[in-house]
Amino acid sequence: MRITANLRVSRRIPLLQTLKTSVAVVLAWVISMWLLPGELPIFAAMAAIFVVQPSVNQSLGRALERSLGVVGGVLVALAIGLVFGQSSWIVLAAIVLCILLAWALKLSPGSANQIPISAMLVLVLGAATPTYARDRIIETILGAAIAVIVNALIVPPVLLTPAHDAVTRLTLEVAATFDRVATALLSPQKYADLETLMIQARLLRPMLAKAERAISQAEESLTLNPRQARHREVLDADTDLYARLVPLVTRALGMTRALRDHYDDSLHLEPTVQAFAIELERAAHDLRLLTVPSDGGPASAAPAFEPPALTAPLMIMTPHPQHWILIGALMEDLRRVREEITGE
Repeated sequence: MRITANLRVSRRIPLLQTLKTSVAVVLAWVISMWLLPGELPIFAAMAAIFVVQPSVNQSLGRALERSLGVVGGVLVALAIGLVFGQSSWIVLAAIVLCILLAWALKLSPGSANQIPISAMLVLVLGAATPTYARDRIIETILGAAIAVIVNALIVPPVLLTPAHDAVTRLTLEVAATFDRVATALLSPQKYADLETLMIQARLLRPMLAKAERAISQAEESLTLNPRQARHREVLDADTDLYARLVPLVTRALGMTRALRDHYDDSLHLEPTVQAFAIELERAAHDLRLLTVPSDGGPASAAPAFEPPALTAPLMIMTPHPQHWILIGALMEDLRRVREEITGE
């Protein structure tokens, strides 16, 4: 039998997030004890622990989930306690009722788990009176609010570097794919070489998905982040470049597949193919110029001595009848590649 649960993870959560959670718990505990004396602020501490998340936006979402879950659970416990009193089977019935209620309302896991927990704690730890229930709701909202504020004020994370690196790597790999196709067009190729070319091109899809996830995480980290103004330009540039890379990945895969499926040993003798290979190398060159500098400078800030090379029109001679399908497909892909790179 294989146990699938992992007690440990490969990577720790950031130490800064751990420290912020500790600060939020301490502040929530002390402030709740001062404002609501008499009961230990368990609800405030739990809210602070769960609400501190990797981003401010996630913390706000978790705070809403936590608060709504506690309010729902406390209200259910209050109603059941006032009507039926307190006993072990009443507590059990309240837990089951809260689980079914969360399922019926299609609540998120955070709220769905919190409702039965809150109902159980209210029924077990204190008399189900309006005052007790009210204090627990205030306590939870207070702890969640403190956690959101702490997460926003103490170095809120900005996840721009992973997104920038993922987009840059994808850009360079698409350009490398264009170069590999151009090289394959200039000399005879073996079947194994073409298969290797196709396998390398297929790796663009997972790289594209990774870049999309990284951009989403970066956008999440900037939402409601006090530091977003100074970083927004960098993320916008990476997002714009990613949008241009999506069709370029499709074109790179299409050209590679067309070359593999319609290749023959005399292809490199076609004058048009020779010219096409040169234009494809120019496309790769110009694509590399679009990479955004890590300091957030505009892509157009490329050195003056390295201007875009994809400028000359390509004259197409009548190809051999055996090659015209492949050449036509490659030329259409090249036209669309040029449009994406130049922004026309």
